[in-house]
Amino acid sequence: MTADPAATHVVVGRRQQLNEEVAAYVRELIMSGAVRPGEFLRMERIAEAVGVSNTPVREGLLTLSSQGYVRQLPRRGFVVAPLEQQDIRDLFWAQAFLAGELAARATQKIGSEQLARLEDIDTAYHQAVAAEEHPRVVELGHAFHRGINVAADSIRLAMLLGSIARTLPLQFYATIEGGIEASHNEHREILGGLRKRDETKTRTLMEDHISGVADRLIDMLEGRGLWSVTEEN
Repeated sequence: MTADPAATHVVVGRRQQLNEEVAAYVRELIMSGAVRPGEFLRMERIAEAVGVSNTPVREGLLTLSSQGYVRQLPRRGFVVAPLEQQDIRDLFWAQAFLAGELAARATQKIGSEQLARLEDIDTAYHQAVAAEEHPRVVELGHAFHRGINVAADSIRLAMLLGSIARTLPLQFYATIEGGIEASHNEHREILGGLRKRDETKTRTLMEDHISGVADRLIDMLEGRGLWSVTEEN
């Protein structure tokens, strides 16, 4: 009996989705300081929290191991890897550089309908902030950046940016103190640069926008004593 290729595709796709869900969940724990360097990650607890079996948990942790977030110790399991301030800055520097280039290219290629769409997203973002709808804020923030990347019409560069963005935690940014307000103001400045088709200014605004997230994240983790605890250990 021949296996149905379509059915196989569904199973594989679903399994990959679960792996990524696990990786995203644990990445959020690490980058928010909820778990600390040197702390063991219990697969059963992660499986229960995400609602999956141990198999996708293990595969998700292996993904994080390849990204440097965790380490696998033989016969002992997975442990949170050291996380330094420079690690955070490096990740966001790469994202800021590529996003800045895409934003600069978008100034020369964005159409009136695309610009109007970004303005609608910005308005909806403001409304979601006022209503304290954090999941909606995150969704609209992604949509804003995705709209700029599409307008740049540089698919390979956008794919490179996407590969970096997938290694960063995205959901908890809305909870970083001052992050929502800063993003809203900065989005509007970026929109202004796009309207004026000011390539240099828009690139700088986008780079500063993303680098600012790294600064706020580091400040938050310092406030939670992440590095002081690491140094004492």
